[in-house]
Amino acid sequence: MAGGHEVERLIDMMARLPGLGPRSARRAVLTMIRKKSNVMEPLARAMVDVVQNVRECRLCNNISTSEICEICASPKRDQTMLCIVENVADLWAMEQASVFRGRYFVLGGVLSALDGITPEELRIPVLSRRVKEEGIAEVILALNATIDGQTTAHYIADQIEGQGVRITSLAQGVPIGGELNYLDEGTITAALNARKSF
Repeated sequence: MAGGHEVERLIDMMARLPGLGPRSARRAVLTMIRKKSNVMEPLARAMVDVVQNVRECRLCNNISTSEICEICASPKRDQTMLCIVENVADLWAMEQASVFRGRYFVLGGVLSALDGITPEELRIPVLSRRVKEEGIAEVILALNATIDGQTTAHYIADQIEGQGVRITSLAQGVPIGGELNYLDEGTITAALNARKSF
């Protein structure tokens, strides 16, 4: 392929992103090169800003530019409700629906014996302590309706059971095998409003 080692390296790196294969990455890179001052340079600056300034919230694992994210720091949030999600994309999907006014805990994945993902890696012991120490009244298990998601939900429920906490999960509207970040706001709203005991 012509274009130089730098261009090939950029295409290879872009092709590793979800949703982009080698052809899409090539088209994206060629477009960025053609529009270097309007697209590529601002994109490079934005990426450097993210690398330097974005971190995980120490309470919920959301991404933030401060030690504690805006959601965790907000006094307007219901401090007694905690919604457990698999990843930040799921948290953003819930926030886009604008129906949940509590706080979150982002696991960063789901339990998986095949992939060696353990409860400690997902900070489930930290979650359990947080539920106990912060006076959480309800834990909403908003995990994806996959086998690993439901296995993780059951494990979490077992860990916090007996703490006097209501444990619920999303109800209607979330199809088996469905992932939150692919659902529309109406579906998420219906699922949250019709949540049921877990």
